[in-house]
Amino acid sequence: MTHVALLRGVNVGKAKRVAMADLRGLFEELGFREVRTLLNSGNVVFTVPGRVKKDLATGIEKAMAERLGVTSRVTILTTAELDTIVAGNPLLGVATNHSRLMISVVNSAADMEHLKPLLKRDWGTDKMGVGPRVAYLWCPNSILDSELAGAVAKALGDRVTSRNWATISKLHVLTRG
Repeated sequence: MTHVALLRGVNVGKAKRVAMADLRGLFEELGFREVRTLLNSGNVVFTVPGRVKKDLATGIEKAMAERLGVTSRVTILTTAELDTIVAGNPLLGVATNHSRLMISVVNSAADMEHLKPLLKRDWGTDKMGVGPRVAYLWCPNSILDSELAGAVAKALGDRVTSRNWATISKLHVLTRG
């Protein structure tokens, strides 16, 4: 089964730089197959031979710390979950710039409860939609200056990692072979 690993904060800034070849090598050492990275940003597509272990993320996080000296939260998506994220995006009709359409993915669906108060608020030109493990954020003016994006980050803390729609779309294509 194909999976996607989203590594939080890897290759963002100078503190957590990891060569994508080293990251691919680590995933292969862990027994994963068909390992591919996207861009230089800690996005890994891979297949798991045999039965899927319950907590892939924890094993990857531990191996990264031990072998690469990098600590990072890892969020795992199955191909089916990525399909659901792509098919369920309620903001595609309004988002005109896919680099400002953010997809915030949580490790646990239970974490989505933290976003309920934010859904009741009017965010002006910024818009938010939600799915089972994801918040869709349209920030047409600026992601970094978006009050909505800041509120989502504050509500979810280290339980979330975000990618823009362009990256999610590329990962989706990679999972299709």
